[in-house]
Amino acid sequence: MSGIIGHTMYAVLGGKAAVARNLPISGVIHRHYASYLCGAYLGCDIQTMPEAICVDTGKDVGYGTASIEKSPLTGGQIRPWRLEFGEKQFRPREIHQLFYGRSHLVFGWHGTSKIHAVPWDHLADYCAAVVSDAMALFGPGERQLAYLFGWMAHIVGDSLIKSVQPGITLELLDGKYTPRNRPIQDLVTYHDVGRNELGLRWRSLLADLARTPVEPIQLHYMRVGRPQGELAASFPNAWVPQHQPLLLAVLKENRRYQAIRNRRLVKLYALRKTGRGPECAEELSRQAGGLSYREMVGLAERAGFRQALWQMGEAVADLLGLVVERVPALAELSQADSPSWSTLTARWRRNR
Repeated sequence: MSGIIGHTMYAVLGGKAAVARNLPISGVIHRHYASYLCGAYLGCDIQTMPEAICVDTGKDVGYGTASIEKSPLTGGQIRPWRLEFGEKQFRPREIHQLFYGRSHLVFGWHGTSKIHAVPWDHLADYCAAVVSDAMALFGPGERQLAYLFGWMAHIVGDSLIKSVQPGITLELLDGKYTPRNRPIQDLVTYHDVGRNELGLRWRSLLADLARTPVEPIQLHYMRVGRPQGELAASFPNAWVPQHQPLLLAVLKENRRYQAIRNRRLVKLYALRKTGRGPECAEELSRQAGGLSYREMVGLAERAGFRQALWQMGEAVADLLGLVVERVPALAELSQADSPSWSTLTARWRRNR
């Protein structure tokens, strides 16, 4: 699955699995759900920024690191977008190369930095060190913890869907994580699972996610700051405090542009009524090899797509459980005043 729709759903299902397992972090997740979901996307994908500028309109377009040849708004010319930082300018690809592996940990490092990839069997130790530092060094607030649990959900989801780790079998058109499959996965998640089964109102959910503040703990877990705490003691390599001001600018840009992308994605994923039933945008059908929306749903059913989503949720809860085992202080978190799912999602529920 691609992008924010997939990672949001992985986090939703991971949170539900955490509740089912009575993990003591469930209350924190539910009390700060928008931050949890933001961590599950912007907690990792720092390349969330424009790729270009539409010459006709002056608006930012595209998605950082994904090449485009013309404006998706007008079909006209584009010019490269750059992040202005002091006297320097950075293209999205440069940002990606600097920071992507630092948030994904187990993969995504660039060039000679690949030696810093965290082995999968050390991931829970790394995450536990970050959580301990969050509680000891970054203040008593719960919101940053919810953000961290979302970040962990992203690492698990990406590792499985991109086959960095085994555990998910999903054969759609041409594999598991391919350009032709992503529209199918996103549309079925957005409508059949998200809207119809969970009752989500994506417009409000995504808007709240993008409005959450930058969490300083993100610089710590990306090792872009002063080495300190358990993380520095256990993982002393790869700290680059000199990049802290740049990363702060990137994280702010991520939220600014995601708010713009949200509106476009909601419009793109909308279904229109036809005599043959609901139909998706022609652009998405074309990306999926010409399939209709009904054909996409049928293909997802035959491939066991819901089973794959369930597996994702369980895998997220597996990592959360391992972190809870390593950080005894998490057992002391309050479960009182935790909103129910229906209360929590009242603003996000689709009008039936």
